Amino acid sequence: MDTTILDDNKKIWDKVLLDMELSVSKANFSTWFKDTNILKYENGVVFLSVPNEFVKSWLLEKYHKFILKSLRNLKNNIRNIEYVVVNSTTKKKGSLKYQQSSIINSELPLSDFYINKEDNLNPKYIFDSFIIGSFNELAHAASQAIIKKQGIVYNPLFVYGNTGLGKTHLIQAVGNHMKENEAKKVFYITSEKFSIDCVNSIQQNKVNYFKEKYRKYDVLIMDDIQFLSNKERTQEELFHLFNTLYDSNKQIIFSSDRHPSYIPGLADRLKSRFGQGMIVDVQAPDNESRAEILKSKARLNNFYLNEDIVNFIASLTQDANIRDLEGILNSIICQTQLKNRELSLGEVKNLLKNNSKPKKLVSVKDVVKIIADFYNIDESSIYEKSRRKEVVKPRQIIMYILRKDFNISYPSIGEKLGGRDHTTVIHSCKKIKQELEKNNSLEQEIEQIRSIF
Repeated sequence: MDTTILDDNKKIWDKVLLDMELSVSKANFSTWFKDTNILKYENGVVFLSVPNEFVKSWLLEKYHKFILKSLRNLKNNIRNIEYVVVNSTTKKKGSLKYQQSSIINSELPLSDFYINKEDNLNPKYIFDSFIIGSFNELAHAASQAIIKKQGIVYNPLFVYGNTGLGKTHLIQAVGNHMKENEAKKVFYITSEKFSIDCVNSIQQNKVNYFKEKYRKYDVLIMDDIQFLSNKERTQEELFHLFNTLYDSNKQIIFSSDRHPSYIPGLADRLKSRFGQGMIVDVQAPDNESRAEILKSKARLNNFYLNEDIVNFIASLTQDANIRDLEGILNSIICQTQLKNRELSLGEVKNLLKNNSKPKKLVSVKDVVKIIADFYNIDESSIYEKSRRKEVVKPRQIIMYILRKDFNISYPSIGEKLGGRDHTTVIHSCKKIKQELEKNNSLEQEIEQIRSIF
């Protein structure tokens, strides 16, 4: 091979690596871009050498678009990248030959990896890969009910819960099922994109087109409804769209990070519409569910995870959501591939210790703001001497959480919240504690608040 071509390829790849090093963390750069280089470039295709199958699939899934963009900035006639496994043994023999079966052509499996642009559904979100546990079994049961009687029972279905607990997977699984098995016209959209679409249609005088666009679907799925907070015109359009779909027995599905009653700046008439169907929460997985999630995700990756390691991770990650568990599993798979052997329990412990997320620092002011927003009241009213009912309850909950969750002293809490006496704080904490023993609704409210921190 011409040494000039080899030198050019090296210069190009060095520039790409510089781009990537500035864009990703040091650990990710070292893990995924080590021992990579350009084998050759022909007919608009860059053939990229990678050390093993795991790195190949990871680069394709996570970094392909970034790599391709960086390459095109250097050579605008590059069409595609093909990833070629060239292991250390092959390199020692000085051979750059490879089997065609070892190449992944990223232009071929679009249907397996990419979101369908017509309905925005991700094909990987199906019921077969959805893990059911005590933390989400009610939400799953509700989704099965609406599949059997679309638009009749549980319409709308409203699923809420903290981030990373599988809400999007569940609601898209409903859409994929109805699309594949019942030939229904399904559309998935986030509330943020819906709002942008609405605003653009108003500015371009295309409101009628906007209305008709969304009314043609049998199933409308809208994610992250909390982002419609205080967007009055978008809420108005959603209200009218809801009525049209509902009156035609079209299925409507929503998700949010909290119960609709506690979304600030949301119109009462929308809250009423959301409440006329089924509102169900998805909670954090318990120890048994976390273990099952890990084993299930490992099976999907054709990876064996030792039972002791599964139990250790499940017991250690009490605050982890499904996304966190996937990240931990990916780290273990990566290290296993790089070491070419199964990791010991001790190695996994060290890996988790080095990769554990730092605890989020939350100030008293943060707690006040979060709870004031939750109850849709002015943050400044918490510090005032007001005895209005709508202020007293949130203030007492703030005191309770500061004491219970953050172990702040009674005098410090009183001082931070407008210079109140510590006996007032003690009384407030006792009152909330007593109320929790008999009021399930209050308990749910406080758990919702805690999930936001």
